[in-house]
Amino acid sequence: MSETEKTQPADSNAFRYEIARKIIHLSSLSIAIIYCHITRELALLLLIPLFAGFFLVDLMKNSIEPIAEWYHRTFDGMLREHEREKKRIHFNGATYITLSALLLVLLFPKIIAVTAFALVAVSDTIAALVGKKFGRHKIGDKSIEGSLAFLASALLIIAVVPNLHPAAGVLMAVTATLTEAVSPKVNGFKIDDNLTIPLVSAAAGYLLYLVVLPGEIELLFFCP
Repeated sequence: MSETEKTQPADSNAFRYEIARKIIHLSSLSIAIIYCHITRELALLLLIPLFAGFFLVDLMKNSIEPIAEWYHRTFDGMLREHEREKKRIHFNGATYITLSALLLVLLFPKIIAVTAFALVAVSDTIAALVGKKFGRHKIGDKSIEGSLAFLASALLIIAVVPNLHPAAGVLMAVTATLTEAVSPKVNGFKIDDNLTIPLVSAAAGYLLYLVVLPGEIELLFFCP
């Protein structure tokens, strides 16, 4: 078997696992949709135990050997390389995505929170799949093709979000795209983009309202 023949099945399997991961990731959009129709208090009542559950599983898989063995035996095929590392504490995407949802609800008006979460749920999914399949021009571990797909889908999202000023929406879309592409690090540690994309884009959009559009902030607190 040639080296090319060996590589193609491996790449195909990797892409299938990526699709499976991203379908699960995309399903988190339901959090934003549900939040549009419930109060902030009820959203927190649901998100706090949800995050706590994922966090507890992460802690146990990092410290209790039988749970670690079950976890890696069951999920290793869908985990990133750093998530398969057993010698140091790490958290999976579900923990980060529920934490980001919780922080968005706690810190930002509803429309900003919903928009930012939709960006990480949808645009990050599309960027990953496009970059994995069609990415040819690399920017670090990302690709120009993936980033363009992220931006295009982000602009579509902000176009349909109610009560969001176009300027704030475009700023959030561009900020989220750049954050996804750059993958910021602290002391050499890469911060999970399930946290950075929604929180940085939400902060940028809300700051624009506070500085430029203070009279429209009240529109951000409910979904029509």
